[in-house]
Amino acid sequence: MTDHPPEVETVEVMTPRHWLNQLAKRERNQLTWAAMWGVLAGVQTVLLVVGLAWLIDQLVIAGRSPWSLITPLAGLVAVVLLRSLFQALQEMCSAKASLRIRQYARQTLLDKISALGPVWLTRQQSGALATQSVEHIEALDGYFARFYPQLRIVVVLPLIILGVVVGLDYLVAVFLLLSAPLIPLFMALVGMGAERMNRDQFMAVSRLSAHFIDRVRGMTTLQLFGHTKAAQQDVWYATDHYRRLSMRTLRLAFLSSAVLEFFASVAIAVVAMYVGFGLLGYIDYGPSPQLTLFSGLAVLLLAPEFFQPLRTLSQHYHDRAAALGSAESLVAILNEPSRVASPSKPPTEVGVIVALEGVDIRYVERSAVLSRVSMTLRAGDVAVLTGESGSGKSSLLALMAGFMAPDRGECRIDTSIPIAWLDQSPCILQGSLADNLRIASPDADDARLIEALERAGLGDLLASLSHGLATTVGERGVGLSGGQAQRLALARVYLSHAQLILLDEPTASLDAETEGAVIRALLEWAKEGRTLVMATHHPAVVSVANRHFVCRSGQLVEVTP
Repeated sequence: MTDHPPEVETVEVMTPRHWLNQLAKRERNQLTWAAMWGVLAGVQTVLLVVGLAWLIDQLVIAGRSPWSLITPLAGLVAVVLLRSLFQALQEMCSAKASLRIRQYARQTLLDKISALGPVWLTRQQSGALATQSVEHIEALDGYFARFYPQLRIVVVLPLIILGVVVGLDYLVAVFLLLSAPLIPLFMALVGMGAERMNRDQFMAVSRLSAHFIDRVRGMTTLQLFGHTKAAQQDVWYATDHYRRLSMRTLRLAFLSSAVLEFFASVAIAVVAMYVGFGLLGYIDYGPSPQLTLFSGLAVLLLAPEFFQPLRTLSQHYHDRAAALGSAESLVAILNEPSRVASPSKPPTEVGVIVALEGVDIRYVERSAVLSRVSMTLRAGDVAVLTGESGSGKSSLLALMAGFMAPDRGECRIDTSIPIAWLDQSPCILQGSLADNLRIASPDADDARLIEALERAGLGDLLASLSHGLATTVGERGVGLSGGQAQRLALARVYLSHAQLILLDEPTASLDAETEGAVIRALLEWAKEGRTLVMATHHPAVVSVANRHFVCRSGQLVEVTP
């Protein structure tokens, strides 16, 4: 007997910011190019502004004719075209990087959910998971497509503009340099509140999605007990709460934009007053006496462009808050430790396909469901697990299926053979009978599908359907009775050629005739050498088994037939 801790996946604990940085590193080249094209577009704007000031000075002060300035004017037109080209390249690179990052993030999330396994999924709300895998991932778009490149542009472009302004009038450069830090300061203050609000908003939309889906799924029960109006009122309250959170976020965004525009406008107004009074001769300090129409107009036009990268960054600052809010919910899943079993070692004894030695089965933050479980199963065994509800039957099946790892002990499964799992609520998808059967065997022809249905006892049903295998069934088996859905799932198991078949209450809610048909199909599989392990309460199923295990008081005891 071997005792060891569970083989739990070691997960590096990530923070939302660390995860966003990791995603950005995957597309570092594209995002760098996006920032470079943005800087080049800004440089073209500087050339355009300075060139326009020079043209006006030549026309007004130097008295040159417009025809003599055709060549410089054509150059400015070329600058405008280049600016448009660089802006298009910036958007193309940033959009491409954002798309790749979101695709990778979504795949990572889905892979993690798959790795966490069905046991973890039973504790989650499907509506919340759907929202996280769609809306929360899409919320990353603005961060990577707009905010992240702009964060690099805002470091370089204002310095280039400041260098040009210093060459024209260093006093204006001092004004700009003193006023510039106010905008990032207020952005940081606003960002802290926006991040919190976005986090609350994402949590609210996840709860709303889960709430709505739960009510839709339970509509029949709500109607039977006359609680539809109460459920409708609950949904209304949830949506109204989400509306209020959304309006709070929008109010903060508009207020922050107004404050940032105010400080930028005040700084530009100060520059305009300095240029005006300097040209009129009221200011004779520093470089003021040397002000000309060209230098004054150039610095006045460059002042808004100096603040423009910062203003653009502030406009996209809510994208950062939204990304951090969504990343927090996504990272919570990515940080979950997986308890799915790692690839199992095969049993050492010839003919044994399942060997459990001193196994403890435990869920997180709970005491052991089953302790010191030891059992072996050979090819062709028909074993049943009985016991009270919650005694550990389904958990033992999940352990054999690899859906969870043992908390202690050793679980050896012959992984060279295919394993099939079937519970009392089989997964039936929206589509034809053939579509549902080919989940197990995509290459199966119609003859094999018909044979599988007949072996599962659905031959008469198939013969009565006018569209045969093309007959459409709804999600969760809508259009089929409970017994027919169960037998359709059995036909799918038959197609899989599984040698180890794990069944959780395979005959629950079936009438005696359907139960007999299902048992006969299972026994035929056992005669073919397949191994069956069934959790059940039905005496008819217990009577056909050659191995009988009882889950009682946290122990597994084999009963002699």
